[in-house]
Amino acid sequence: MIRVKICGITNMEDATAAVGFGADALGFVFYEKSPRHVTPETAAGIIRGLPPFVTTVGVFVNEQETVINQTREIAGIGVVQLHGNETPEMATLWPQVIKAFRVRDFTDLRPLAEFRVSAYLLDAYSEDTFGGTGKLFNWEIAMVARQFGHVILSGGLNPDNIEAAVRKVSPYAVDVSSGVEASKGKKDHAKLRHFIERAKKIY
Repeated sequence: MIRVKICGITNMEDATAAVGFGADALGFVFYEKSPRHVTPETAAGIIRGLPPFVTTVGVFVNEQETVINQTREIAGIGVVQLHGNETPEMATLWPQVIKAFRVRDFTDLRPLAEFRVSAYLLDAYSEDTFGGTGKLFNWEIAMVARQFGHVILSGGLNPDNIEAAVRKVSPYAVDVSSGVEASKGKKDHAKLRHFIERAKKIY
């Protein structure tokens, strides 16, 4: 069955709803310029209230290793997601790492071969924004990317297109943030439920 990550979690209400609807993973954004930014202390309070078997992911953008380690310790996150211009060497520093890549065309897949990570997250390219743009990209690129390992499909997904995305790409997982929001940092619970149900109904 497809795995679903709900990213940009900022409060316990949204976290509880996402898990209740069947989310496999929750993402916490520690990038201060993001409208979905949370502090390690806020994330820790939410994570302590989660049931077992829910994967927690910390999203970082061009952050220092020491800061990531400190955030992991305080928040209690399980997986590190690197969403900036981090090096292949940096991606080996933690047991489980998701490396995000912003893609415009097939040539943007070349760097994937340099990284040995748990999964590759493919997001739509934006000149000045690291994720959460709500933009789509060519899913054919994601299909080709599967040769490198586990692919997490992101970028512009929402309850209306998730079934088509899963059928076409057959990714390891899907990731959504803005596509299930009522406002930046606050989830729309009806959209959450529909997204997760439709993503998982394919298999």
